[in-house]
Amino acid sequence: MTEKGGFPAARTVLQQCLQARLQVKPADEQSEAEFVQIDRGMVIYVCFFKGATEDLLPKMVSSLLNLRLCESDSGKLVSVLELPGSLLIVPQATLGGRAKGRGMQYHNNTGKEDGLRLYSAFISLCEREVMAAAASVGRAEVTVKHGTYGNRQVLKLDTNGPYTHLMEF
Repeated sequence: MTEKGGFPAARTVLQQCLQARLQVKPADEQSEAEFVQIDRGMVIYVCFFKGATEDLLPKMVSSLLNLRLCESDSGKLVSVLELPGSLLIVPQATLGGRAKGRGMQYHNNTGKEDGLRLYSAFISLCEREVMAAAASVGRAEVTVKHGTYGNRQVLKLDTNGPYTHLMEF
């Protein structure tokens, strides 16, 4: 699922979870650290590359949210929308890294302004899809949470198995 030219426009990593907690603001002298948390659902780490556009986002969201990667109570694999489950979206620029010598370089990542714009639009589309699916089955406790673009964040993740998937668009 890569864009023209063979190089992807975005890279994601998906992880089902029983619970996830992400620090979105570190503690400072005036305030304590701030966190977002979800219960059962999926964590999506996302990185956008140079050349990524908003045209890509609907296809990404549809593909990611409809993949059958979550284990239902019966043991059957279902999508996060079918579960229905919550979603935690984490910006992860390091997914765009390439090894050079003993270090990593991130020259293919999109610029900060474009990355923030794409990340915000990606979140909005995910929220719309997850909330529509939850409303159709009457699950008000389903949520979409997200990290803060451009900040280092601390993640605590409880899973029912390392069932991690990489997808490129």
